[in-house]
Amino acid sequence: MGRKVKQLKNYTTEQIESLFESEESHRLGIKLYALIQLSRGYSSRKLEEFYRVTHKQICNWADRFDAEGIKGLCIKPGRGRHSYLSDEQKYQIQSDLLKNPEEFGYNTANWSGPLMRDHIRTNYQIEYSQASVYKLMHELGFSFQRAKAIYPERDEDKRQTAKEDIKKL
Repeated sequence: MGRKVKQLKNYTTEQIESLFESEESHRLGIKLYALIQLSRGYSSRKLEEFYRVTHKQICNWADRFDAEGIKGLCIKPGRGRHSYLSDEQKYQIQSDLLKNPEEFGYNTANWSGPLMRDHIRTNYQIEYSQASVYKLMHELGFSFQRAKAIYPERDEDKRQTAKEDIKKL
């Protein structure tokens, strides 16, 4: 029977990984350590299992390090897909969300994903998918909340008497 492995009590693996991935300096250190192992003769195919990246990514790190030095391993700004909306337009949409949709000619009191999608298409001439609208709203600091229905035909007096009758049972 082998020895017991030390276990962490306060953190899960996912929490530790997210902390690790959030730090730029740690990611840079990992890339450098992978390059050290590559220079010692380890194959990029063996290193990909250990670092959980493709061997091509490790080769890209090595090429960029050879060409640019340590700066080649840093994440460069401007990478990835850019937003269709400018920062000004996002700020305007944020202020639009704080207003009532009725001010924009819609026949409802609450913003919804489809309504916001139509608003962006009409006012900004940009087509967003439904999921992207919810992601944009979340990015702007808003969350989806289901509206609570209020029925005008509901009679409060009958409701109170029904509640009292239930309590008597």
